[in-house]
Amino acid sequence: MAGLRLDKTGLPLPERPATAKRGVAVVTGARRGIGRAICAALAEAGYDIAVIDISRDGAEETIDGVTGLGGKAGFYEMDISRTQDFTKVMAAIEADLGPIDCLVNNAGVQVSERGDLLDVSEESFDRLLNVNLRGTFFFTQAIARRMVERAEPPEHRSIVFITSANAHLVSPEKGPYCISKAGLSMASQQFALRLAEHGIGVYEIRPGLIRTDMTADVVERYSDGIENGTLSAIRRWGQPEDIARGIATLVTGGMPFSTGDVYNIGGGMQIPRL
Repeated sequence: MAGLRLDKTGLPLPERPATAKRGVAVVTGARRGIGRAICAALAEAGYDIAVIDISRDGAEETIDGVTGLGGKAGFYEMDISRTQDFTKVMAAIEADLGPIDCLVNNAGVQVSERGDLLDVSEESFDRLLNVNLRGTFFFTQAIARRMVERAEPPEHRSIVFITSANAHLVSPEKGPYCISKAGLSMASQQFALRLAEHGIGVYEIRPGLIRTDMTADVVERYSDGIENGTLSAIRRWGQPEDIARGIATLVTGGMPFSTGDVYNIGGGMQIPRL
């Protein structure tokens, strides 16, 4: 039967209740990991999704996940550091899916090699800040202008910045990454103040240790500390879905008297200890 959903054994799954449409969400760095989980959570909440990433590799799985949950999805290839491409990409999203109601700034890069802060090169520093801070700032600015100019905006619109526990926890072996995330944290608060009068909520999410491709090289290093509780009060690695659920709560209006706030989703990693 056309449209019938089946489980892994081939048996029909129960029909999902209809979800009210909420508009269009743009997710950067969306083809895998945390980005993919965010796309699925927002599709389940009723958003159509603009999947943005520097490569299409893996994006089809993200798109299939969105459409399987009843949402529309489109892929838009973009390097977030190339500000000259923003206008073209936004126009394509609006033509395909409609006006943008939500932006989740998830795209980011890690240091290519952890090492001595005294050995950081200008090239590696600029690479980190161009993607994590400069590109994200100006893409947010471009989307925010579109939101502010909208004549009849919906009730709830939102912008999310995904920073890191390293926005405040110091790791000298990846200094440029920490600096980029600390700067992005301040950008989140700046946009929150500027956009509050337009009814646009702005939120910062600080993930802790999440199992993704970006943390694959430190699993062995951190797992003991997670399991014995010295790194994380909740003694497990975080999963991309943990971040996605938090974001879905915020952007669907679950915290209506919040803007400019920081949400740590790291199992208690941020709690100071003696």
